[in-house]
Amino acid sequence: MPRLYLFAEGQTEQTFADNVLKLHLAYRSVYLQGSVLIAHAKKKGKVHRGGGRKYLPMKNDILRFLAQEKGADVFFTTMIDLYAIPADFPGLAEAEKLRHTPQLRVEALEQTFAKDIGDGRFVPYIQLHEYEAFLFSDVTCFGYFYDHHEKQIAALKAIADAHGTPELIDDGQHSAPSKRIIAELPDYEDAKSAVGPQVAELIGLDLIRGKCPHFASWLARLEQLGGATH
Repeated sequence: MPRLYLFAEGQTEQTFADNVLKLHLAYRSVYLQGSVLIAHAKKKGKVHRGGGRKYLPMKNDILRFLAQEKGADVFFTTMIDLYAIPADFPGLAEAEKLRHTPQLRVEALEQTFAKDIGDGRFVPYIQLHEYEAFLFSDVTCFGYFYDHHEKQIAALKAIADAHGTPELIDDGQHSAPSKRIIAELPDYEDAKSAVGPQVAELIGLDLIRGKCPHFASWLARLEQLGGATH
């Protein structure tokens, strides 16, 4: 069975991978070896992980894993946000020309990411525009965690309805998906690493992939790894 390492931007993605993706992929003969928080620095030989805004420590960490795991049946992927992507990310200036077409912009960045890593076992994924976009696939699921917030959840639903896909909710400093959720449900800010994955689990992968085509494309690639070594 192929093994997969996933480099997660934060604890929210890490929990989503461990609690939702792992079982889903196991049914498709792909073993999610574990999710690892991305590296953001290395000081005195110690790797510091999670919440980093620098590309080079993340790249070097991925390359270390690639060097340690040389098997053809071992694969690597990422869950990082397009929102506030590191300024030193490869191809960022060129991709900026595609800002009016987010899907093409994120695909261009994934291509330069793959080229920079330079290993066919690496499957880059950059979230459009961040993890919380998934939660706009069915915002009514927030009701399980926030009682008596019907008005606020209705406001979130109006945002979702105004976009063809939750992935097109933009990456503005105050209008990114997570910022919009926090504006209506302030308690989410401190609870997102726990509540965010649970809301996604309630929504279900089928609905999320149906509403989020870029995510769906990545998930399909991971599922296909189950046949990659046969």
